[in-house]
Amino acid sequence: MCPSFLAGPEIGSTDQPQDNAAEPARILGVERSLTGRRWLERPVDQRAVQALVQRWELSELTARVLAGRGVALEEVPGFLAPTLRDLLPDPDRFLDMAQGAERLAGAVMQGECIGIFGDYDVDGATSSALLSRFIRAAGGRTAIHIPDRIKEGYGPNTPAILGLKDNHGASVVVTVDCGTLAFEPVAAARDAGIDVIVVDHHTAEADLPRAEAVINPNRLDETAGHGQLAAVGVTFLLIVAVNRVLRGAGWYATRSEPDLLQWLDMVALGTVCDVVPLTGINRALVIQGLKVLAARRNPGLRALADVAGVDETPTAYHLGFVLGPRVNAGGRVGESDLGYRLMTTEHADEAWHLARRLDAFNRERQAIEGEVLAGAMAQLEDAGGASANAMGAVALAHGDGWHPGVIGIVAARLKERYNRPACVISFNGGGDGDLGVGSGRSVKGVDLGAAIIAARQAGLIEKGGGHAMAAGFTVARDKLAAFRQFLDARVAAHMAESGIRPTLYLDGALRPDAATEDLVEEIAKLGPFGAGNPEPRFVMPHARLTYADRVGENHVKCAVAKDARGVVEGIAFRALDSDLGAALLNHDGRLLHLAGRLRFNSWNGRTTVQFQIEDAQPASG
Repeated sequence: MCPSFLAGPEIGSTDQPQDNAAEPARILGVERSLTGRRWLERPVDQRAVQALVQRWELSELTARVLAGRGVALEEVPGFLAPTLRDLLPDPDRFLDMAQGAERLAGAVMQGECIGIFGDYDVDGATSSALLSRFIRAAGGRTAIHIPDRIKEGYGPNTPAILGLKDNHGASVVVTVDCGTLAFEPVAAARDAGIDVIVVDHHTAEADLPRAEAVINPNRLDETAGHGQLAAVGVTFLLIVAVNRVLRGAGWYATRSEPDLLQWLDMVALGTVCDVVPLTGINRALVIQGLKVLAARRNPGLRALADVAGVDETPTAYHLGFVLGPRVNAGGRVGESDLGYRLMTTEHADEAWHLARRLDAFNRERQAIEGEVLAGAMAQLEDAGGASANAMGAVALAHGDGWHPGVIGIVAARLKERYNRPACVISFNGGGDGDLGVGSGRSVKGVDLGAAIIAARQAGLIEKGGGHAMAAGFTVARDKLAAFRQFLDARVAAHMAESGIRPTLYLDGALRPDAATEDLVEEIAKLGPFGAGNPEPRFVMPHARLTYADRVGENHVKCAVAKDARGVVEGIAFRALDSDLGAALLNHDGRLLHLAGRLRFNSWNGRTTVQFQIEDAQPASG
């Protein structure tokens, strides 16, 4: 048993085997922490833990974390070392995949121009770049259109699709990371003689656009599974299918067949940034993609990593929080196609130029985001939102002139702060007839995409869709109140029926002196972490701080007493103006229960163990 892991009475467990379906044990009696959450021990079956230890010779900690994430005994090798050979599904199992692949392969061989209409976020940019790189490597021709977030909005629009034909001669258009609900643009394209292939993963309805193919693992009639795929994962399956058709037709008899694995760095980037579950095939795609990224073969991603100061082996953290935001910045506050251009250039000078522009746009995005977040929080709390009961089930804020490019990020920040689904809406101009662009982020257990679709079907919004954890929509100002009431009632009823409460699940307790490099390395082997495979969280009970101060713009750095020989570094990100930050800064020697995760912190060539504090509660006694 790992000496760092304490699973005894201190976290509320018992000596009896714990059934996964049983009520999770309370940790330290915390029902409402400083961030408003109850602390529960992640439920595990102790018999499963012991079976994992004995069968695979794992440490107690590793076995407990695996059992807590539902990894069965026979799944351990595939989880710890997932391979595409074992996990990649046959693309032809998906509806419309075969006909979509045949059409694209035919277009490549006949020299037709293939138009690509991609979304402006990271998933859309990586999907567009992946498909374009493959088609060109296979000897085909492409034309690209990434819509402007503000001028065109989300999803395919008729002028842009027709423009791919009129301006570039495209006879077939592939929409990536969008298109499942694009009924009118697809119909217009069909009337103009354009074959449209939809490649998407967003929630679908019973009716689908009359496209040549609609490839979406989340079609209601799809039985292949793998609904957790991001659009870039679906796109990867598509190029596997197209490549197989080209090979079967003898297309590569006189030319080199492209190595599809060389582009897995982009697949990993889009998968992590779209916050889809990192389980099954997604896990294999990200792990293999990180290996490709570490080889630094893509000039654009290499330049972006250098501009961002990534000087260590890349992880899922770097994809989601370092590279991803910079790629996204072009679509949010800059030029929507910059991310696509970055990932498809072969020229080092151009790559460096594009990477610097994206980095500058990201700094601009951060400043705009801060202003909108402050306005949204003030609006919610002026209306009584500081009280959970007064706010309601959904934190919804709206403003005139708020930059539409940052409202999704602000919604995510509000979700984190208030522990409930959040929506942010940007209106421009005046008058009841104005339309507002909205973006929402949800909490586990609340399907926000389904709620938004229901609101559209009820006539309360102009358009909208998404998936469980994120959604976008357009709402008229004169219907805002009714939309808010509908959304709040639906989410509140669902949360009450499901018993959903703000909860932080913890994997165990740690003594400060057990926060060692060996433990961090052991935990890292269970990554990549993200949705579907949460990073292990631990509690340090009765911790004593020896130092705390502000660092950066909104962070709190501290030191936790380890023993007579030293301390453990601690940091709470974006906590300065919260109850958590106040408790850390004003600890006055009082003991605190600290909850968070262990990571390595590399700075100025020095690597140390750091406890990233996500929650706290004053210790009694």
